[in-house]
Amino acid sequence: MSERQEQLTVAFFQQDIAWEQPEVNRTMVEEAFAPVGEKADVLIVPETFTTGFSDNMAAMAEPPEGETYRFAHRMAQKHDALFVGTWTVAIGEGERQVVNRLHWVRPDGQYGYYDKAHTFRMSSEAEQLMRGTKREVFEWRGWRIKPAVCYDLRFPKWLRNANPLDYDLLILCANWPGSRHEAWSTLLRARAIENLCYVAGVNRVGVDGVDIPYEGNSAVVDYKGCDMACLAPGEAGVVTATLDSHRLDLFRQHWPFFLDFD
Repeated sequence: MSERQEQLTVAFFQQDIAWEQPEVNRTMVEEAFAPVGEKADVLIVPETFTTGFSDNMAAMAEPPEGETYRFAHRMAQKHDALFVGTWTVAIGEGERQVVNRLHWVRPDGQYGYYDKAHTFRMSSEAEQLMRGTKREVFEWRGWRIKPAVCYDLRFPKWLRNANPLDYDLLILCANWPGSRHEAWSTLLRARAIENLCYVAGVNRVGVDGVDIPYEGNSAVVDYKGCDMACLAPGEAGVVTATLDSHRLDLFRQHWPFFLDFD
């Protein structure tokens, strides 16, 4: 593991996703992050940011290193930052050989991924897509980061930190409807508090192609459950927050709750 830099700046885009229009969405993301320049270490977009949470996600799936991967690489290279987002990927031939894959793409083009484990059974996602089976933690600039996607947020055992602690930041990309915004906001803070970590939860805004409204309520939350950065409900835009490893370590040393994790 490389030496951890003391501060990590994350920038997230609370996006009004254009329904099933990948090229429009890629352009929107590029323009939204343009003012950030190289001031952020991590760029984060919502779940399925190129298409929306569509009944056609499987049909619109890309090959593993398709156009959206190439776009993510260009963005990472341009901003000298890690690009994090999900899009659907075809991993084989035939029915249900598609996953909702969260990617983290580095400026040099190297990337890793996490396949969404909890596909949403109250939509067509669970019928269209395969479930992932592997938990992941990866490292960026010395920070240990756990990736997750939307519905995963409701499963604390799946996101449980370890003893000794094995991640510092949980990144969650989502399309979480406004009708359940209280659960979203409460669970983001619960995951931060119980895992003694920072959480970046990035959600979309607007109304999708089947008339489901989204409020966003994206936020970066600290290890005490306090907001560090957020946007007003329904507002599209980019926000940044700077995480501090020294403060995180001091809190963990003073309150080592992880020593009693089951």
